[in-house]
Amino acid sequence: MTATTYTSRHIVETIDRDPADVYAFVSDPRTLPAWAAGLSVSIDLVDGEWVAESDLGRITVEFAPDNPYGVLDHVVTLPDGTRVINPLRVVPNGTGSDIIFSLFQLPPADLDAFEADAGAIVRDLARLKVLLES
Repeated sequence: MTATTYTSRHIVETIDRDPADVYAFVSDPRTLPAWAAGLSVSIDLVDGEWVAESDLGRITVEFAPDNPYGVLDHVVTLPDGTRVINPLRVVPNGTGSDIIFSLFQLPPADLDAFEADAGAIVRDLARLKVLLES
């Protein structure tokens, strides 16, 4: 069996805040509209699922269960039913944190779309930094 791999980029933002604080904030889906504009403009718990309105339409977001390791992976289900796994981690960096998003260039995205996605994530993580450091 041949493995399939995709072009990837790991986007990192350093936040001058305790990792437990960063994890607690990011793991609460209700905070997404405040920092993840690329993902949601609003989010509500509907029948046990987090449903968000996004630029792509109505999506669902499912985070990894609470854990002590800073794992904030989440699955986004797009309006057409496509499920996209988004690896996201908070790791200690001194007394602060690094938050790391792993972005994959999934078909049919071309390089321009991949770069646009990366730019949106950079902006989202920068917004998160401002929120958590203010």
